[in-house]
Amino acid sequence: MSDVTALAGKALELDTADELGKLRERFVLDDTVYLDGNSLGALPAHVPGRVEDVVRRQWGELRIRSWTESGWWTAPERIGDRIAPLVGAAGGQIVVGDSTSVNVFKALVGAVRLAGEGRDEILVDATTFPTDGYIAESAARMTGCTLRPLTPAEVPGALGDRTAAVLLNHVDYRTGRLHDLPALTAAVRAAGAVSVWDLCHSAGALPVGLDEHGVDLAVGCTYKYLNGGPGSPAYLYVRSDLQSRFDSPLPGWNSHAEPFGMRPSYEAGDGAVRGRVGTPDILSMLALEAALDVWDGVSVDAVRAKSLALTDFFLECVEAYVPAGRVESVTPAAHAERGSQVALRADDAGAVMERLIAVGVVGDFRAPDVLRFGFTPLYLGFAEVERAARVLADQLAAAAA
Repeated sequence: MSDVTALAGKALELDTADELGKLRERFVLDDTVYLDGNSLGALPAHVPGRVEDVVRRQWGELRIRSWTESGWWTAPERIGDRIAPLVGAAGGQIVVGDSTSVNVFKALVGAVRLAGEGRDEILVDATTFPTDGYIAESAARMTGCTLRPLTPAEVPGALGDRTAAVLLNHVDYRTGRLHDLPALTAAVRAAGAVSVWDLCHSAGALPVGLDEHGVDLAVGCTYKYLNGGPGSPAYLYVRSDLQSRFDSPLPGWNSHAEPFGMRPSYEAGDGAVRGRVGTPDILSMLALEAALDVWDGVSVDAVRAKSLALTDFFLECVEAYVPAGRVESVTPAAHAERGSQVALRADDAGAVMERLIAVGVVGDFRAPDVLRFGFTPLYLGFAEVERAARVLADQLAAAAA
């Protein structure tokens, strides 16, 4: 029996046993093998109808009345409570709004202020998504702190009584490496510093456990594994016992204790509302709220189990189909160190990804030499994974010819 026949048969068996397989029908999909949901999630099928109602009825007919009658005003906290169980948080700790970048800024400066006097150093993941690094550098200048870029593995040894805040990514966006959030958070706490986690590549793909592990502050986007749509608003988590002391660097009328009092002096509101700034982006926010319906009745643990099964199977297929030495996986093999993507290094990665997309296997390229494939358990099947690996082998051969 050939490798292709054996692995295609295995894919069929895995799809037959897949308890999440029925969720695929909740999305708008075609024959493309879509392995870029870690950049932009697929469209949930019911969202267009819900958005039409927001535009035609809530905005078109009710107009200003929708701030109260359609619940627009309370949407940031309400939707935050929908996201909370997906990242292991109790309600009342997450507010939705603004971009990830803006929320990183709010969280990092807020963390320095929470840390208090005598702490003048920020540690930042040196391998982070570039924007996090840019914002960390700006936050350090604004707060008078020294910025120290380090790998996550170096963080425990660098913590000290000067450390104010530590900004880390839960999953490395290039390699898919999953960092040890529980251990790193505990180390930051033991040093008296404040932890800030970027969950963009983990929320909706694996258990996070914000409350369980005592994370102080966290941010994340909603357009990847949460399928909120392009540019959908991000979110900010502030642990409940820190909320009364959280001092946002972007105080706005929406976070005021009396937002319609129009007072010249600022007084922060109570709870998660402190993370708000200005008028919420209602159209994209309510599209996100609708998209989150696909998570009803879905276990994050089941999602994680399928994610690992998908990535294991992809690596198995790549090993069987791709000539030895043609690509190198830079994603850890150990489950405890792997997010929900596989990154393969190839000298001609950019050209190969162009070829893959042209024949219906969509991943993405990260300079200088990484083929990145995201695995979204809500709508990806094992037969698609086998097909993707087979097509990858074909295109690698064609590119080398």
